[in-house]
Amino acid sequence: MAVSDLKLNDTVALKKPHACGGIQWKITRTGADFKLQCLTCGHTVLLEREALEKKIRK
Repeated sequence: MAVSDLKLNDTVALKKPHACGGIQWKITRTGADFKLQCLTCGHTVLLEREALEKKIRK
């Protein structure tokens, strides 16, 4: 999946699990940076577009 296809409130799975064990993330901000919220624990992270392209599974 290309990062340009992602929209607000989409759910993505990352390759490595979060510390809480969850791999599902909701996109809460798009643009040059993407803000992701873990669906398991609610933690938020900010990733650059290039970093997200490498870490995304589906």
